[in-house]
Amino acid sequence: MDTTTATVALGATPPTAADVVAVARHNAAVALTDEARAALAAGRRHVDALAERPVPAYGVSTGFGALADRHIPTELRTKLQRSLIRSHAAGSGAPVEREVVRAMMLLRLRTLTTGRTGVRPVVAETLVAVLNAGLTPVVLEHGSLGCSGDLAPLAHVALALMGEGEVDDATGTRRPAAEALADAGIEPVVLAEKEGLALINGTDGMLGMLLLALEDLRGLLRVADVATAMSVEALLGSDRVFADELQQLRPHPGQAVSAANLRALLDGSPIVASHQGPDCTLVQDAYSLRCAPQVAGAVRDTADHAATVAARELASIIDNPVVTADGEVSSNGNFHGAPVGYVLDFLAIAVADLASISERRTDRALDAKRSHGLPPFLADDPGVDSGLMIAQYTAAGLVSQLKRLASPASVDSIPSSAMQEDHVSMGWSAARDLRRSIDGLAQVLAIEVMTAARALDLRAPLTPAPATAAVLATLRERVAGPGADRHLAPEIAATVDLVRSGTLVAAAETVTGPLA
Repeated sequence: MDTTTATVALGATPPTAADVVAVARHNAAVALTDEARAALAAGRRHVDALAERPVPAYGVSTGFGALADRHIPTELRTKLQRSLIRSHAAGSGAPVEREVVRAMMLLRLRTLTTGRTGVRPVVAETLVAVLNAGLTPVVLEHGSLGCSGDLAPLAHVALALMGEGEVDDATGTRRPAAEALADAGIEPVVLAEKEGLALINGTDGMLGMLLLALEDLRGLLRVADVATAMSVEALLGSDRVFADELQQLRPHPGQAVSAANLRALLDGSPIVASHQGPDCTLVQDAYSLRCAPQVAGAVRDTADHAATVAARELASIIDNPVVTADGEVSSNGNFHGAPVGYVLDFLAIAVADLASISERRTDRALDAKRSHGLPPFLADDPGVDSGLMIAQYTAAGLVSQLKRLASPASVDSIPSSAMQEDHVSMGWSAARDLRRSIDGLAQVLAIEVMTAARALDLRAPLTPAPATAAVLATLRERVAGPGADRHLAPEIAATVDLVRSGTLVAAAETVTGPLA
């Protein structure tokens, strides 16, 4: 289990995106500051005062959603909160990934520690203890509409805090929550007024997945530039179109970053230099080469916009009702997932297009009519050998799937709760689709790297740029060079691993320095 020694302290300052990744993926410890404990205690005093009033207060002494018109007497309020969690833990399908659940738990804890939800300190302390013990509630994939929070997923987390349902322990073993809590020395929490509602009324699932996706996409964008540079060389393309002077004519920041990466990666390329003389008959490269920084740059700018939205959401207090500064409990609509849902959908569109342009470069390298002297499908003995023909099929199939995943979830509202919740965001669904899209992009880029690498080998005695040569050498430690047909699936899997781990980018950066 990957563990970091860092501790994420929750208080007045919201956690950063890096904090969320550290807890979700690297098991960073979580701690409550004295400031957070004071805010929790102050917020609870307000809820206790409201609970004693004869006038009903939503979420404190009433039912929920379409049942909010029923006043609940004091003796039934513990049952009310317990029943809320049990009934809302209505997910279905496969369990979601551990990192998603841990991100969701941290983000819900962040809102609790502001004191604006009115939960007792013991609720936050129990959530901290569960995170630090490495216990992960089993959260099922389907059930959230992305409005009134990620209700069902968060309810599965709350169920575990109550000692019910199932968790995966630090070894990955699935166990009854009560048993795992007992072994970790954690007392299950008995929920009081408003606490059940406070545990489930947030955008934490979709936000957590957005932050994790952005972390992955930043790395894959650098891979995309590396793959592009390799393809430019493999296809005897020109680096002149990436000149800074030309990029400044259209001052999109992401485009400038991508073009700068390409210039660094192609610097000193003997292959590029070999066809820059006056006798070269290649006038213009295809769009998939020439327009690469425009596309990858637009994806970068989209990611930057999504990161801005994520930062705002990290600084938000999401609950309904929420404890106001004057101690009242006020109904609101801040739980609506539209801001997060929109950028999740937008990113899925951008990811699909980045994969699409990558696949086009792969296809071009395999087509003898367009590859400028390379053998058909880069085969050793074309006709007897098929080379990388079917690797392109795999990339094409993935791109087709990514295009379907890019259909926006956020336009597909379905009313719920007897029409009380008549417009929802579907942000959770958008986030699940984006995770699949990011996974597909990594595979498509890996196939381009494999293809371009084989093409570069076949350009010998011409050699690639120092940076792309370093990438090629690193790949060849895991994947053999040109030769007779062999089982390709393991080679694709090995390349995907090098892509996801950042190993290929790190190899390039030994020459270029850090790529942006």
